Amino acid sequence: MKFFLGILFSVITFLSWSIDIAYSVSMTKPQNHYFEVEMSLSNINQKSLVIKLPVWAPGSYLVREFSKNINLVKAFDDKGNEITVEKLSKNAWEINTKGIKSLKIRYEVYSFELSVRTSFLDLSHAYISGSGIFMYLDNYKNMNGTLRIFPFETFKKINTALTPAPLEQQANASQTFTFDNYDQLVDCPIEIGNQDVFEFMAAGVKHTVAMYGDANYTISDLKKDMANIIEKETAVFGANPNKNYLFIIHNVVDGQGGLEHTNSTTLSVNRWTYSGSEYIGFLNLVAHEYFHLWNVKRIRPIELGPFDYDNEVYTSLLWVMEGFTSYYDELIMLRSGYYSQAEFLTKLQSLMNYAEGSVGSRVQPVAHASFDAWIKSYRPNENSSNTSMSYYSRGCVLAAVFDAMIIDKYKGEKCLDHFMQHLYKTYYEGKNRGFTEAEFKSELAVFTGHDMDDFFKRHINGTEIIPFNDYFFKIGVQVTQNALTKPSFGATVQNIGGKVIIKNIRAASAAEDAGLSVNDEVIACNGYRVDQAMFDAMMNGLVLNDEAEVLLSRDEILFSTRVKITNYTRPQFLMAPTNNSSESLKFNYWLR
Repeated sequence: MKFFLGILFSVITFLSWSIDIAYSVSMTKPQNHYFEVEMSLSNINQKSLVIKLPVWAPGSYLVREFSKNINLVKAFDDKGNEITVEKLSKNAWEINTKGIKSLKIRYEVYSFELSVRTSFLDLSHAYISGSGIFMYLDNYKNMNGTLRIFPFETFKKINTALTPAPLEQQANASQTFTFDNYDQLVDCPIEIGNQDVFEFMAAGVKHTVAMYGDANYTISDLKKDMANIIEKETAVFGANPNKNYLFIIHNVVDGQGGLEHTNSTTLSVNRWTYSGSEYIGFLNLVAHEYFHLWNVKRIRPIELGPFDYDNEVYTSLLWVMEGFTSYYDELIMLRSGYYSQAEFLTKLQSLMNYAEGSVGSRVQPVAHASFDAWIKSYRPNENSSNTSMSYYSRGCVLAAVFDAMIIDKYKGEKCLDHFMQHLYKTYYEGKNRGFTEAEFKSELAVFTGHDMDDFFKRHINGTEIIPFNDYFFKIGVQVTQNALTKPSFGATVQNIGGKVIIKNIRAASAAEDAGLSVNDEVIACNGYRVDQAMFDAMMNGLVLNDEAEVLLSRDEILFSTRVKITNYTRPQFLMAPTNNSSESLKFNYWLR
């Protein structure tokens, strides 16, 4: 018993020992794209310490191996003497700290990938995505600390959701921020440069927008429209958990979407997106990422936080996190006045046809798509459309089905909003944790009044087509399912360097039957040399059982094959209001 208590005391002492942590980041030569990072540790009481760099960024489910951007890691004691650093694995380093009370760890991070999940530095601006920049002290991620930023001499502004340190800790050449723990540090991206910054109030929260890059935006319009969306989303939950919120927006040539954080988001959009239909798309992106501050960052599967930064974090519920958010970004656009009821139904119908009509939807269940996001969704190949499906689109359609179930059960007095409120209050506010899949399914069964075991077996862990009309007809929408059958070649081609190259082949198609492969070059068809437009026209003009002789090049070897056109059948859905007076209350409550 004494031996056991001694071990227990030692463990408690180790875990409770507080090490002071402070980071600093400099960028003395932005044109070389290196952030210079210093990690200062004091009050050390161990013989050795292990520091690590995450291998992924929360919200983006792919191991990105951020340590590939780090060169040599060095450590120095309080007298400036260099200490040996031993690399233990791809993202872990060990430092012998016997007899050392404080030390500094220095390293550089190459940062030249401008995306919402990676860091970037050049002479125009700096962007820090924390998980790829800041190492953490193993077993001490719960420690608070400070971050001091030394911007390049021409960079005049710093925007982040981190809390500024007290005035006495600030200096003219730098700014200092505080963080409560490592999770918070890397959950607050940082924009540094000469960005255009403006503020507005919405839902009682101060919102700051930091705009990098030239673009055709109008600040007054953005303030009004973004506030409109924020007010409508806050109304879903009845409360906004933030006091301040930051939008970092990168206006670039190739927009890449967004990435959510607890009280901020980074959006990457085309710089000419702020007019016409493209502007509606931008507002839709705002609605999607802002909704994540509840759904993902607070309402979440239990696996998504606190994070394991060393390994993939598996959950079968990404269809709830991303799919429900995709449903609400469309619903919020309706409630905010940017869509009509007819436009909303058209968009939902398109998603329904996409989610159920792809070949991969009959192969991969949506729960599996969520679990395998790490190896499939974020790593697509030429065969992905045949074997996988999108948990975004299928999850969106499922959210609409559950919404219809709840509206019908409560006769137009409750909807999916109330279920989301329940999850928020029960698990985030009440239990301060995420939910298990079993808990989520149980809560959903209560709210919908349906047997979720059978539903999950068929439509979430299985690949059966959802009987949409069974649910939507009860709230005033007729869903008609037809089989769309048409002659099909079954492959897509693309003009690459003046060559017609096969890019995708549908499983069980005429193209596959004829022996065509991805990356084959199409040279001629029926004796005619073809370009992409001509080949597409020739294939589209064929009917069932027509044949075409195609000349191909594979690995610079010429050969010909005969393609016999077959039919391709896929389900097609059409949504239309029933105009049934007995269901009009539910319909108008749904699409209010």
